[in-house]
Amino acid sequence: MLGLMQRRELLISSIIQHAARHHGEAEIVSRRDDGRIVRTTYRALERRARKLMGALRELGVRFGDRVATLAMNSDRHLELYYAISGMGAVCHTINPRLAPNDIAYIIGHAEDHVLFVDACFAPLAAAIAPRVAAVLRAIVVLAETGEMKQLDLPPGVAQLDYESLVEAADEQDDWPVFDENTASGLCYTSGTTGMPKGVLYSHRSSLLHAYAVNSADAVAMRATTRVLPVVPMFHVNAWGLPYAAPMVGAALIMPGRHLDPVSLRALMDGERVDLSVGVPTVWLALVHHMRQTGGGFRTLKRIMSGGAALPRALVAAFAELGVEACQGWGMTETSPVVTYNGPKPATAALTGEARLDHAVRQGRALFGADVRAVGPDGAEAPWDGGSQGDISCRGHWIAKGYFRAPESEIADDAWFPTGDVGLIDPDGFLLLTDRSKDLIKSGGEWISSIELENIAVGHPDVAEAAAIAAPDEKWGERPLLIVVPRQGHEPRPEELRAFFKGKVASFAIPDRVIVAAELPHGATGKILKHELRRLYAGGK
Repeated sequence: MLGLMQRRELLISSIIQHAARHHGEAEIVSRRDDGRIVRTTYRALERRARKLMGALRELGVRFGDRVATLAMNSDRHLELYYAISGMGAVCHTINPRLAPNDIAYIIGHAEDHVLFVDACFAPLAAAIAPRVAAVLRAIVVLAETGEMKQLDLPPGVAQLDYESLVEAADEQDDWPVFDENTASGLCYTSGTTGMPKGVLYSHRSSLLHAYAVNSADAVAMRATTRVLPVVPMFHVNAWGLPYAAPMVGAALIMPGRHLDPVSLRALMDGERVDLSVGVPTVWLALVHHMRQTGGGFRTLKRIMSGGAALPRALVAAFAELGVEACQGWGMTETSPVVTYNGPKPATAALTGEARLDHAVRQGRALFGADVRAVGPDGAEAPWDGGSQGDISCRGHWIAKGYFRAPESEIADDAWFPTGDVGLIDPDGFLLLTDRSKDLIKSGGEWISSIELENIAVGHPDVAEAAAIAAPDEKWGERPLLIVVPRQGHEPRPEELRAFFKGKVASFAIPDRVIVAAELPHGATGKILKHELRRLYAGGK
C-alpha cells in the first residue's frame, strides 16, 4: 500500500521559485570584471531566468541539449544555472583554467551548441571556436549591450551579447515540469589521468545534495547567512552553493574573477560575509595577507575548505583570527560533498592540540551518502583509526558512470572507487592519508605525503609544500619535500628536516628538502604531483 502524500518532482527550478516567493528581497551581490559591485535579488533573478529560458529556446536549445558556460561566479552565471537546467537542458560548466586543447575536446565531446562566456574569457573562446565550429552555433558574451568588441569567429558561429539577448526574450510564464532524474548539469574531470571525463548530474541528485550541504551537520546556512563562494561555479557546481544558498534564502556574494587576498578581504568586510567556501591555496594566501597587514575580519566567522587536505597550521591560523575552519571531502564524481567535519558528542569538547588534530580529518558521511575503507583482502577495514584501505563511497549523489562511456557504468548500489587511501576512526571520521598513486613506500613502510605536507606548512618560513617519492637504491623510495618560501623568508633545508623530529617516525622524515619559487598547480588549484615527479624524478 502506498502512502497518501503529494508527489512533486525534485527539480532545480523549485529552488529558485521558493527563493523568489519566500526570500524575494535576499541579495545576490556580484563584482564585475572592472571591479564594480552590482546587486540584485532572488525575485529579480528568477524573473530574468524565465526570460533567459525564452532566449535559449529562440537560440534553438531543446530538451536534453548541452549548453556550456565559461564563466566565474556572478548573478549572470546563476541565472544560467537555473534557466538552462530549468528548461530541461544541461548546464555544462567548463573550467577556463584547463588547457585550450582540453576545452575544445570537452565542447566537442559534449556537443555544446551554445557557449556563454565572461568577457575576460572571450579571447579564449574565440581561439577555440575554429576547432569546435562543427558543433558550436553561438558564443554569447556575458556583457552589456555593445560592451564587447567583435570577435574573429569562424563562419556559422554567431556572437551575441547577453543583456540584449535577455532583454529581447519573451518571459516564460512558468517553469516546465518533467522527470526528476533528468540530467541537469555536466562537469568534466580535470583530465590529469587521460582525457577529461564527463560527470552527468540529475535534478534529483543535485537537490538532495543541496539538502545535505545545508544540514546542521554540514555548512548549515540560514536566511541570515551571507556566504561568499570563492570556489568557482565551474568547479563541481561551486560545491552545491548555487542551489543550497537560495534554498534557505542566504545572501550570495559573488567575487567574479577577483580572487586575490586584497580583493577577497575587502569584499568580505564590505559585504558583511560570515561564511566562505574555497580551497586551501586560497586560504593560505589570505592568511599570509592578514599576517602582513594586521587586523582581523569584521564579520567572517566560518570557512569551509575542500579540494585538498586542510593543513593543521591553517586551522590554527584561522582560529587566531576568530574564524572556524572546517573541511569537507568529495570529488567531481560525488557532486562533491560526501563527508564534513561536524562535531559529535565525543569530539565537541576537544580543546588545544587535540582539537587541531581532529580538525584535519575529512569528516563523517552526510546522510544520503556512505563511505568505507577496503583493505588488501577486499574486506571493509575496521573503524579503529589505524586500519588503512582504499576509500570508496556510494549514495544519492554519487556517479555510477561517465557521460558517453557506457563501459564505465556500475550498479546503483555499487561502491564507487575514489582513488584515495585512508582510515576511519571509531566515531566514523574519515582521515585521508594519500591518493593511492601518491603514497610513498620506503623499505616496506608506507609514508603519507599529506602528513608531511601538513607538517611542513606549519613551519613559519613555508608558504606551500609538496612531498613526493624519490627513487632510492636501498629503500626503493624515499620522501622528497619541495617547499615554497613565505614572502621575505628563506627556509633552510636542514632546519626543515629537524622540524619533523618527534612529529613523524624517523623513517618518514624527508631525506632532502628543495626550496622552489613555486609549485605547479592544476586547473582546480591542486598541486600536480605527476609534474613534480617529472621535474624531480632523480630526487634533484
